[in-house]
Amino acid sequence: MRVKVVWQEGLRFLGLPPSGHAVLMDGAKEVGGEDSAPRPTELLLMALGGCTGMDVVSILKKMRTPPRRFWIEITAEREEAHPRAVKRVHLAYFAEGVPEENLKRAAELSKERYCSVAHSLSAELTFSVQALP
Repeated sequence: MRVKVVWQEGLRFLGLPPSGHAVLMDGAKEVGGEDSAPRPTELLLMALGGCTGMDVVSILKKMRTPPRRFWIEITAEREEAHPRAVKRVHLAYFAEGVPEENLKRAAELSKERYCSVAHSLSAELTFSVQALP
């Protein structure tokens, strides 16, 4: 997968994924942004929620217990000092019309086996640079 992130102005960046669905990111005003879009860390947590949510809904459908309503509330603790990394995340799953044991099993399967975002949070990070004229 290849994603391009292009600086717009100030602290605003446009993420361009292969799906073609661009995502805008911006910083808070107190750090020089315009507060016009989500922060990158917010998008990270939303990506985690979207990934595990898709898993859970798919698993519940396979269990023949699709939810009437479903959502996830995500809370995260960040380090106080820079780089202010996310150090702990809690996902609270809520579903209507689903046996609790099915919801719990679906969430476990997502965490342990299927959610690529959750498994990527401990990925090795490398980088390269190229200064252009």
